[in-house]
Amino acid sequence: MSEKSSNKFKFNIYWMYALVLALILGVWFFKDKGTSQEVSWSDFESWVMKGGVENIIVYPDDSRAEAILSDSLAKVVFKNYKPQKGTKASIQAQCPKNIDDKIDAWRQQGVFKGKCKYERTGTFTNILWGFGPIVLLILFWIFISRRMSGGAGGGGIFSVGKSKAKLFDKNNGTNVTFKDVAGLAEAKVEIAEIVDFLKNPQHYTKLGGKIPKGALLVGSPGTGKTLLAKAVAGEAEVPFFSMSGSDFVEMFVGVGASRVRDLFKQAKEKSPCIVFIDEIDAVGRARGKNASMHSNDERENTLNQLLTEMDGFGTNSGVIILAATNRADVLDKALMRAGRFDRQIYVELPELSDRQEIFNVHLRNVKIDGSVDVEQLARQTPGFSGADIANVCNEAALIAARRKKLAVQRKDFMDAIDRIIGGLEKKSKIITEEERRSIAIHEAGHATVSWHLKYASPLIKVTIVPRGKALGAAWYMPEERQIEPKQALLDEICSLLAGRVAEEMFLGFIDTGALNDLERATKIAYAMVTFYGMGESLPNVSFYDSTGQTYGFSKPYSEASAKSIDDEVAAIIAEQYQRARQLLEEYAKGHNELAELLLTNEVIFTEDVEHVFGKRKWASRTEEILKATEEAKKSENAESSNGDNPAEAVSNNDSEAQETPPPFTAE
Repeated sequence: MSEKSSNKFKFNIYWMYALVLALILGVWFFKDKGTSQEVSWSDFESWVMKGGVENIIVYPDDSRAEAILSDSLAKVVFKNYKPQKGTKASIQAQCPKNIDDKIDAWRQQGVFKGKCKYERTGTFTNILWGFGPIVLLILFWIFISRRMSGGAGGGGIFSVGKSKAKLFDKNNGTNVTFKDVAGLAEAKVEIAEIVDFLKNPQHYTKLGGKIPKGALLVGSPGTGKTLLAKAVAGEAEVPFFSMSGSDFVEMFVGVGASRVRDLFKQAKEKSPCIVFIDEIDAVGRARGKNASMHSNDERENTLNQLLTEMDGFGTNSGVIILAATNRADVLDKALMRAGRFDRQIYVELPELSDRQEIFNVHLRNVKIDGSVDVEQLARQTPGFSGADIANVCNEAALIAARRKKLAVQRKDFMDAIDRIIGGLEKKSKIITEEERRSIAIHEAGHATVSWHLKYASPLIKVTIVPRGKALGAAWYMPEERQIEPKQALLDEICSLLAGRVAEEMFLGFIDTGALNDLERATKIAYAMVTFYGMGESLPNVSFYDSTGQTYGFSKPYSEASAKSIDDEVAAIIAEQYQRARQLLEEYAKGHNELAELLLTNEVIFTEDVEHVFGKRKWASRTEEILKATEEAKKSENAESSNGDNPAEAVSNNDSEAQETPPPFTAE
């Protein structure tokens, strides 16, 4: 069936355009382009007697004759006549019945020596040339009218206001169910309750409950909002309409509102049903907050129609609206109120147990060996979303296939994380010996200071191998804390500044490698003063606006407060800079050992730092980290002994910041 359908003849509208154009060109090239004039028979006969007629064409059907004039005679008959190649002037007249005798007499007199042709005017060719263009234009107009009204193939100008929602039902469902959605336990409970409400409404209505009108899925990109909606479509035994918020937006005025009306009209006909609008912020942005100087009433009209349909004067029972967005702060308040979206379901980044479930889901079709510890992978990927974990599993399989392995091993997963975060390893990148030493001292400074700070994250690995745009990086496994104490923020600033301090102390100069460190440290310091109320001069004051109502044209504080903030931030940075200097002065010998070890091996692990400084005082997971790094080091050595280049894990680089936080905190 598929081969027959693929070879089936398909009509294209552009063929019609080509046919009309060919017809016009044919008429233009094949018709007689000469100048023609209707005259009386006496004039016709007089022009023949003058000897200026080249050929005569007789049409016996309508008793008409046509004389093709020579150029010299045509200039006399037609004053503005200009001879052109391929064109001739002619005269036409009603001829007598004895035209044949007249032509014979002209030949005998020698006034006509050309050819005489007899043609019929009623032939099929003449009829085609006469009425064919008109018929084609009529057929073309009918075809265009049907296309515009959505008849031939659907979707024309007159159907532009129709909804583009895709319908899923029992006969056309999805293969995704709640079993395919790992983690998101709380979100699945609320979503499953809505599905159960549609399946068994009497179980809830007998207690006086009403079906919720809408649920809004809010979360970061890649956390599984759309996947959760697909699972609802697969689980629900009711019709499921799915479309994107951008499908309402069109260049024509009134189209968005028309599509909203048509969508709810279809939904009411299929009631009870579920309508899913993905990326609803494309049409649901707050009205009157557009800072641009031009207006866009079309989007607001679409939003007004959506508000009316969701909870307006008319009834809308049996239709539940699901929507997803990662920009809930920009949505209109009228859209967010109870009665429209009764529930806001937050789909957050997965926790440790959730990440383990997500790994198990994505590893179903991946062939792995016994070296892969799913729990360990989950612990080493804090901050990863479900989409990030899926990318890790796929990248690990590609790396294993590239290395001609029969199964995906733990080393492949580690390299996949390195590849995603830091980019491709660049051992061929030309770095001078002075640059290598500067990078080693910089990274050793981070490792030394973070090892002796209470709230610093446990060290995983430090490398000076270039990868992507990074010349060197350090990986840590941060504690997954919900609340950060002030000292933890100060410790992070101190560890970030340690690289710049090490350069100044042990090299005698500073360079541009600490760009990312300084940027992150400055942002943390400003957040402490302006957001968290941790400043000494402005205590317990926060200028953070969680509602997003301000345009940003002015600062929410005075110039005097701005100076106090700048002074406070500068003091925090200077204090932590001196703190890092004191730690490096105290542990200068160990720092130099780490730097030399980095120059020699290009990578060091937790056990190397512990060998230099001893056990870490505040390490809550030191044994776990040591075990993980020991396995990673053994894997590195095994790869090296087999002739493969070891791939060290890296994260953010010191020269460029990243928007999304990496799984491990890096410079």
